[in-house]
Amino acid sequence: MKKKLYIGGQWRETEDYTELFSPYSNEKIGEVPKASVQDVEAAIEAASGASEAMEALTAYERAAILDQLVSLFIEHKEQAARIIALESAKPMKYALGEIERTIETYKFAAEEAKRLSGEMIPMDAAKGGSNRLAYTLREPLGVVAAITPFNFPQNLVAHKVGPAIAAGNTVVLKPASQTPLSAFLLAELLDQTDLPKGAFNLVTGSGRSVGDVLVESDKVKMVTFTGSPTVGKGIRDKAGLKKVALELGSNAGMIVDEVVDIDLVVEKAITGAFSNQGQVCISLQRIYIMENLMEDFLSRFKAAAGKLRIGDPLDPKTDLSAMISKEEQERAANWVQEAVAEGATLVAGGTVQDGVFQPTILSNAATDSKVSCQEVFAPIVIVNPIQSVAQGIDEINNSDFGLQAGIFTNDIKTAFNASKKLQVGGVLINDIPTFRVDQMPYGGVKESGNGKEGLKYAIEEMTEMKLVIWNQS
Repeated sequence: MKKKLYIGGQWRETEDYTELFSPYSNEKIGEVPKASVQDVEAAIEAASGASEAMEALTAYERAAILDQLVSLFIEHKEQAARIIALESAKPMKYALGEIERTIETYKFAAEEAKRLSGEMIPMDAAKGGSNRLAYTLREPLGVVAAITPFNFPQNLVAHKVGPAIAAGNTVVLKPASQTPLSAFLLAELLDQTDLPKGAFNLVTGSGRSVGDVLVESDKVKMVTFTGSPTVGKGIRDKAGLKKVALELGSNAGMIVDEVVDIDLVVEKAITGAFSNQGQVCISLQRIYIMENLMEDFLSRFKAAAGKLRIGDPLDPKTDLSAMISKEEQERAANWVQEAVAEGATLVAGGTVQDGVFQPTILSNAATDSKVSCQEVFAPIVIVNPIQSVAQGIDEINNSDFGLQAGIFTNDIKTAFNASKKLQVGGVLINDIPTFRVDQMPYGGVKESGNGKEGLKYAIEEMTEMKLVIWNQS
């Protein structure tokens, strides 16, 4: 299946293509165009040229376009999920769940398009402000460059494209090289809506040849990126004065206090640690549990992990499949071996079997092991004992990251204290840090990035505030 770039409402071939293979079956599933610098510049020009048409749309019209996209995703739900399963090896049950969330995300975007407004400013509250009427407006920025990751190739794209359209911006999308087919489907669906041609453009290729052109272009007014801290910092440094929103991942931690329902904690921890092969920015990577509960928890946790169905992502019963690449699986195995050499105990997994890295549990991992202090982005979770919740808070805060964290406790004072002390963008009480619904503000601190996603909050990031003052004297 040979794909084409989508620029200015037209499908465009390129000179060079790269072959795309399924991470699980290794079968060839497509040929992906490699955009040249000229192709990317053409996409930026098309987006810039469509800015006036987008800005002229009413809130009602922008919402209607997003509603059209929602209807098309509902119609193509199975196809969209199958593409995700093929190109990323995300099990079909979770791929379908991602499309359900994608539909909901675009629905929220449509609703928020109608709520975009400014506010009245009480000028007469100041001594010199009498006889003046003031209000603010929210205006689109213009061209937004969206650079997206492989792990949620539809929904994380929706969190950038949806609010951009809702705010009246135009978009140039560069999807992850491992999962471009989902983006091509999105382009095909948007092409069927009333979105002005040129308002959405799709370019594929390497970060250097495509991403750098987008980031450095004077016509691009904002870059929104989800990916690694290293790449995110590079984008920030190259972007100049344009707006930059960065979501850069984490090594999410969870505290388990005494007197909790261990079976519930185990059930949620399985989901948090192993969904999508652990390739989730808020995947549960670190569990800190009161020492007297640890042995019982580990026994139940290992048993539950052993019941996960592992294999073909297209099988609707599969829980866990291959990671995005063999290289990533080898890295994960090496990190586990290093952790064991540094004193950790391997409770389960740690190896690749039948092409799939097995769900892995480590206990008593050193704080400076990679599995503790870096983002593992694999089905690996550490379980370490603590003497107090305060110690658990210190362990979670002892990180360069701070996206989300969770705590299970039945003590309200403990919960409130943790919500204040944890140095993260979001605290989950009696839940895993992997929880997210798409309208909530989502973003981290420290090396987890800046800015907030969640439709209302992303739209604010993607607009400029203008102040208007009427002198009535």
